[in-house]
Amino acid sequence: MSQSATTMSKLMTPDEANVYGNVHGGAILKYIDEAAAVSAWRHARVPKVVTVSLERMDFKEPVYIGDILVIKATVRHVGKTSMLVGVRVEAESPTTGEVRHTASCYMTFVALDRNNKPTPVPRVTANTPDEKAKMEKAKRIAEIIKASRADPVEKL
Repeated sequence: MSQSATTMSKLMTPDEANVYGNVHGGAILKYIDEAAAVSAWRHARVPKVVTVSLERMDFKEPVYIGDILVIKATVRHVGKTSMLVGVRVEAESPTTGEVRHTASCYMTFVALDRNNKPTPVPRVTANTPDEKAKMEKAKRIAEIIKASRADPVEKL
């Protein structure tokens, strides 16, 4: 799993925030997508990876102007052509060093070849007990996602 590990950091500025000084969720989602895509690309080593879905996004705490947004992403599970990327979002105070866990999610990506067709991806390898536990959890989540796609909720 470590070969796909990606950490991205970005200083949060006023242009990404609302009038209260809270960073917009949409700005954070953009950076999450970028970090997760880098992780998937590092794992697959193919011409393209594309976002398929974001699996549940809960914001636990706000991110403020002046915080350093830190996004950690790692491929945790793979199918034949898809990858489930685990993402953790933190906000770090540059003055105190305090780190707050602000959000977590999983994202699904598909690897594409030069003809924009899905292409196989290598298996994920766990090297530590912690990585093995995260792989098992991701496998269960992937099964739930797959089952929910087989029985989609009717659109309003």
